[in-house]
This record gives sequence, structure tokens and C-alpha cells, in this order.
Amino acid sequence: MPELSVRPATAADRPVLERLWLMFRHDLSEFGGQLPNPDGTFRSERLHSAIDDPDWAAYLFSSGERPAGLAFVRSLSGPARVLNSFFVVRGLRRSGIGLRAVKSVVGHHPGPWEVAFQDANATAVSFWRRVATEIAGDTWTEERRPIPSDPASPPDVWISFAAPTLRPKS
Repeated sequence: MPELSVRPATAADRPVLERLWLMFRHDLSEFGGQLPNPDGTFRSERLHSAIDDPDWAAYLFSSGERPAGLAFVRSLSGPARVLNSFFVVRGLRRSGIGLRAVKSVVGHHPGPWEVAFQDANATAVSFWRRVATEIAGDTWTEERRPIPSDPASPPDVWISFAAPTLRPKS
């Protein structure tokens, strides 16, 4: 099993997060047909919020000394945390690192959680259902919600679950 470190990102991590963000957005462009901006970047409002907004948290995953992925959490002060963005580099996918990383991130913020994804992303569908079951057993829910900024697109799938307070390992 690959080595994994999950930690809150700092301002010094911005360049690494920006590069991982480009890979993440490139992967997602397959499902929505988005193209990069003329300068080769993708929309980055979430990236900036995750780093700069106190109601967001950014996490950086590493395997040894190498970046392995990221997670952005929003609504830290709301009734439910939202896992807004989650990405694992392709070279580590299907190794168990994604499940371990999301469990670590969720463990930092016990309580209700929500995560959204698209039905067209079959890998995400099975991954997030497995994550919800691993964390919450059979007490999670799934619903489809229209995208407010794009009502003509297929709705997002939202999974909701509660993360237990994790006891520290002795």
C-alpha cells in the first residue's frame, strides 16, 4: 500500500495546489466538455476560496515527498461540510489511497457531510458510494439536485452522510 500523508495546506503550498487543480479540472472536463481558458488554465474560484476563505479548508495529500492529491472542504461553519473538490493523481488511483485520504479529511471535521458528483463519471459514482458506506454504514442518502448555475445540464448526484467522531489511535 502506498505511503500517504494528509495535511492542511498552507499558503506555501499554493503552487502545488494550483498544479494539482489543473490536473483535476482537466480530468473533469471529460464529463462537461469544458475547455481551458486561453491561457491554458481552468476556472479557479474554488481553488482561491479553499486557500483564502476562512469557511473553507484545503488539504494536500502526499506519498513520500511527492504530491498525491487534494481536497477542498467548504461550509465549515454550516450545518454540513461539503467536500467540494477531491482529486488523486492517476498514478495512485485504485491503490486505496483515495479512500484513506477522504477518511482522513472527513475525520478532521466530524458531523454531517455532503459530496456531489456527476452520474456520467462512473468511477466517481462507485467511489463515493463506497466511501459513504465505509464511513456511515447504511445510513447515508443519495439524491439528485439541479445545478443552479446550469439548469439545462443533468443534475448533480449528492451523497449525504454523518462522520463519527474518531477516537485517536493509542
